[in-house]
Amino acid sequence: MQSKATTVAAYLAALPADRRATLEAVRTAILKGLDAGYEEGMQYGMIGYYVPHSIFPAGYHCDPKQPLPFAGLASQKGHMSVYMMGLYIGADGVETPLTKWFREAWTKTGRKLDMGKACVRFKKLEDVPLDVVTEVVRRMSVKKYVEQYTKALAMTASRGKAAAPKKPTPKAGAAKPSAKKAAPKRAKSI
Repeated sequence: MQSKATTVAAYLAALPADRRATLEAVRTAILKGLDAGYEEGMQYGMIGYYVPHSIFPAGYHCDPKQPLPFAGLASQKGHMSVYMMGLYIGADGVETPLTKWFREAWTKTGRKLDMGKACVRFKKLEDVPLDVVTEVVRRMSVKKYVEQYTKALAMTASRGKAAAPKKPTPKAGAAKPSAKKAAPKRAKSI
């Protein structure tokens, strides 16, 4: 659920007390590990952590007016979520070393990991190993994140050009495909 709140304080204040307490604890864990170059604010209707345009002027490739998203924290209808784009960038179906570390570290705590590509869903604070959240954020500096993001974009662009489908060329001596015959026109009924 996207919020219309324009500040982090307003976003948190609008939540029920139990969710507010949970997200405040996860927020504290994120801020504890966050590199100084990132900024916190509202982005895409949730609490966002991003690389500002002053550091990465190109912004987010999907919407260059937006700063480059790094992480997000949200209260959804049936759960809460922490989004960590640093675990997704460059993954391309292959688990990155950071993602592997994150999965193993979370699992070692005995807590169930409910994770998509970059989204970790949870229902209560006890579901979240805060020290793992702090550490995964700490391991992705702004410089490293921008390098990884830029590299992933370049790889995607180069694959897009190389992967463009080519028209099949007929083999030498092969008959040319016949043109489709037009369907007969039906007479109008009066």
